Amino acid sequence: MAPKKAKRNILITVLLIVLPIAAALICLGIGRIMYTPGETVRNVWSVITAGRDSIEKNAYSVLFNMRLPRIILAVLCGSGMALAGCAFQSLFSNVMATPDTLGVAAGASFGAVLAILFDAGLILVQASALVMGVAAVLLTMTFSIKREGSSTVMIILSGIICSSLFQALTSLVKYVADTDSKLPAITYWLLGSLVNANYKSLALGGPFIILGILIIFLLRWKLNILVLPEDEIRALGNNLKLLRVLIIGSATMITASCISMCGQIGWVGLLVPHICRMLTGGDHRRLVPACISFGAVFMLIIDTIARAATAAEIPISILTAIIGAPIFVILLRRTGGSMR
Repeated sequence: MAPKKAKRNILITVLLIVLPIAAALICLGIGRIMYTPGETVRNVWSVITAGRDSIEKNAYSVLFNMRLPRIILAVLCGSGMALAGCAFQSLFSNVMATPDTLGVAAGASFGAVLAILFDAGLILVQASALVMGVAAVLLTMTFSIKREGSSTVMIILSGIICSSLFQALTSLVKYVADTDSKLPAITYWLLGSLVNANYKSLALGGPFIILGILIIFLLRWKLNILVLPEDEIRALGNNLKLLRVLIIGSATMITASCISMCGQIGWVGLLVPHICRMLTGGDHRRLVPACISFGAVFMLIIDTIARAATAAEIPISILTAIIGAPIFVILLRRTGGSMR
């Protein structure tokens, strides 16, 4: 049985690695100008081995300047948001927990719309969203502190309060924004889109996502014990406070960075972990890699539909809701809302 199990684990690992790569190569060729997977692979290989002058200028511009940054951003945001949702669901033992549970999305959105209101450039908008997202979580943790420490219930309730506060501030910015110039830009940004993806924005936000994913991946063994009572977790020699800080900090970095680059994206952090849990079970040693892989594939598919389905690009959050809501209803009916 052991050799068969080892072969099965190796096969699953290879599949989880190959699936996002294959999806990325296919999506890279889809758009107004179409390339077959074979043509895409040949063009990419030619640039890697012989330089950019080895393919047509038009092909290089389309594949590497326009589409590749979006592909990279979709992979990072999809895997990051799915993993953040999985981490929060485990940390709070709540199947409805999302990356916005602690108010990071509301804070990042406020930071972005505030920067847009004052005509800030794209990088400043991204930086403002990132800073305010982190500030929102710090405020949530401050609200939740009691004499004996922060309980899970207090953290969640504080997150709801903080999220409502920043949503109100975002509504205030929209109310005072100029209806002809600023308000349309703010509204479009809040709907979510990867249209502004470029290598500069990836250089600013990408490292935070990668670092957050790496930390949670290394802690995937510890996530399994979070279903136990707090006294038992401490009795096993685990520092629960440090574990919470690492998970919350990593998920916050991921979520704030994703939102700072592409606006609000719903459903990914809620839907993908449930799908992966049905496929792999509740063991985070398998669940975490599955969330990274399937989250990337899910976002690649959604973004490709958004930019290629119609002449005018469809906002990401609209597609994730239209596709995610029916799938989530099916999952709920099949699992009954169980995390196992």
